[in-house]
Amino acid sequence: MDQELGALIGAIPEGWTRAEVDGESWGVTRVTRAEGKVISLNAERLGDGEQLGANVWITSDGPVLRPCEVPAERVLRFLRAAATWYSVRT
Repeated sequence: MDQELGALIGAIPEGWTRAEVDGESWGVTRVTRAEGKVISLNAERLGDGEQLGANVWITSDGPVLRPCEVPAERVLRFLRAAATWYSVRT
């Protein structure tokens, strides 16, 4: 999962962007901190305010996902869909 997580989080642009995930619009914010060692991801479904968030710690063993109050699999599903959406738009 480390390589997959690294590729997925790398596909999300820095700052605030809009993404379509499962036919719904989301506002996605990616912020890189601590000299690139921590990446924060926050996403809000536009229209109803559903949110999810996570931090990804970049360690010497690879990236580590730390979801915020949601299951890790939900964050990964979101990242997979968002990464696919972004990849067809670049």
